[in-house]
Amino acid sequence: MSRTQDSQRPHRSLAWRVFHFLGSMEFAITMLITLAIASVIGTVLQQNQPYPDYVIKFGPYWFDVFEKLGLYDVYSALWFLAILTLLVVSTSVCVIRHTPSMFRDMFNLRTNVQLKSLRSMHHRAQWHTAASTEASVTALTEQLSRQGYRTRITEKEDVQLVSAMRGGMNRLGYILTHVAIIVICVGGLLDSNLPLKLAEWQGRIEVETRNLPLSQVPKESRLPVGPQAFRGSVSIPEGRASSVAYLPMRDGYLVQNLPFTIEVKDFRIEHYSSGQPKSFESDLVIYDTDLNAPLEQTIAVNHPLIYKGYAIYQASFGDGGSELSIDAWPLFAGQPEATELETKVFETRNMQWGEQTLQLEVTGFRPFNINPDPTDDDPRNVRNFGPSIQFKLRRDTGEAMEYENYMLPVERNGRDYILSGVRGSPADEFAYLHIPADEDGGVEGFIQFLHRLLDKNVISTIAAEMKQETLVSLQSQEDQVLSDSLQRTLETLVAMFVRGGFDEVREFIEQTLPEAERDSLAPAYLAMLREMLGRVYLQGLSADANNTVSEAELLFLQDAIDAIGSLPRYGSPVYLALTDFTHIESTGLQIARSPGKSTVYLGCAFLIIGVFLLFYLPQRRFWIWLSEENGQTRLDLAGMTNRNPREFDTVFELIRGKLEAVTRNSALD
Repeated sequence: MSRTQDSQRPHRSLAWRVFHFLGSMEFAITMLITLAIASVIGTVLQQNQPYPDYVIKFGPYWFDVFEKLGLYDVYSALWFLAILTLLVVSTSVCVIRHTPSMFRDMFNLRTNVQLKSLRSMHHRAQWHTAASTEASVTALTEQLSRQGYRTRITEKEDVQLVSAMRGGMNRLGYILTHVAIIVICVGGLLDSNLPLKLAEWQGRIEVETRNLPLSQVPKESRLPVGPQAFRGSVSIPEGRASSVAYLPMRDGYLVQNLPFTIEVKDFRIEHYSSGQPKSFESDLVIYDTDLNAPLEQTIAVNHPLIYKGYAIYQASFGDGGSELSIDAWPLFAGQPEATELETKVFETRNMQWGEQTLQLEVTGFRPFNINPDPTDDDPRNVRNFGPSIQFKLRRDTGEAMEYENYMLPVERNGRDYILSGVRGSPADEFAYLHIPADEDGGVEGFIQFLHRLLDKNVISTIAAEMKQETLVSLQSQEDQVLSDSLQRTLETLVAMFVRGGFDEVREFIEQTLPEAERDSLAPAYLAMLREMLGRVYLQGLSADANNTVSEAELLFLQDAIDAIGSLPRYGSPVYLALTDFTHIESTGLQIARSPGKSTVYLGCAFLIIGVFLLFYLPQRRFWIWLSEENGQTRLDLAGMTNRNPREFDTVFELIRGKLEAVTRNSALD
């Protein structure tokens, strides 16, 4: 290109180029694709979950990457809101640029066409009539009007042009669809937490990350009643009330004050036979100074309460601080009796057990547990395992073990067990300790047996009896060294078993016995240990007159030995047995305020109308050029449409036939 040609090109300012770039279709499509990808991420990746859950799922490295990208709250991320804003700007520029021409096209019948242009159109026809030009024009306009076309007559020297159009509002569909995108996006911005982010950047609010009582939450983490949008939740026990909602924000929360108070009068839940919730609902009472009397209403899933623009949904349910009675059985020597505790769900207290100081955190309570029946091979067969409590025992180092203890015994292989699950991390499955239930269905018989094993006097006495019987059976002379060694071995075996189970006993055998004698002496050591355990158990029984031991007692001994062998992995110096409870339920409410909802609904209405106009109201145009030729009137017909050209083939032939007929008929009149 020459310099002369380049200099003749009109100079465009930077503002003009930016304006046209923002209004370009390429830019708008790029923004729409980016929003679609972000929406997919927000759908696949569960949003606004506790940060520890994401750390467990993705690991520390990817957790940090996803957190910096704002993927845990995509729809409130700065980049998502920025793209939404750019899409609004782009669509607005497009509407500003094209609306004037669209409005002109809606009413412009295009009377400045030339005959040459009409004859070059795909849809065209030509015929002659004996009627005059004026009579033909009158007949044509009347026929087109009956078909719903607007017409205009244009005189050009010795010819006349009839222009007709139908479906001019099709162009309004283009405008409405673009305006709908703008309105919907604006509604989305109104319902976003952009004002919260701005306030946080300005330092006016601070996200609270500590687990504090409501009264101790600082004012910087509280939001006043206002027009802002939010979506929060609150858990309210039966008979309690609340006037706030908690808004999840990254790794913390904000407290949103409400202009009214919500009281939960009653909560009801129904279950299927499988234990899954069937339905649940809450009886709410709204207290507001603007009301003459409190507002009472029952809400259920998908049946919210709408009050003052606030939507109150039934979202979940849980424990509301059930009152629990617990017997704490020590699993160490020196205290064979249980300590009675009165506590509540979500309560935390410090406990001293032997030399250990532990923090008891009661995290949950279930009045029933529907699980697969362990006595049935079909996993579809389930039964109620009864109440259970969930708690954590936390050491001074911050380490915690999580437990799940069942209140009632569970039958397995014809024998009853008390189940206690334990795990070191929420990511792990519970491993269950099976404690054999005594005749009363409790753990007291097992605890008594355990404490007899921990009683050095009892062990020493029984070891001396076994030593003496062994020496007699071997017909050995009274050798003091051999006698003392045998008794110490018996006492050591029991102590190791209680401390570390059979694993520690086997390790002792491997480290102590010579390899050449290990295979022959190891069974003898284990046999002596089992004999000691059996004698300790039998000594604690109140045998009948015949001193017989029942099969049930022998099975109890076997199960108790297995349970004691697992205690080293149990990780707790105490066993907590639930004895009684008062169940208090809590309803989980989701409270939302969406000032942009009406705006979004308006945008949806625009979109529906616009799409209807675009796809179901095509714009169709006809032109008839009338001229004198050899004493007759020549008519050149042409037509065009902006949608469905194949369908227009039929429409054109139909219109052509009617127009030709009326012009020929006008010649006969």
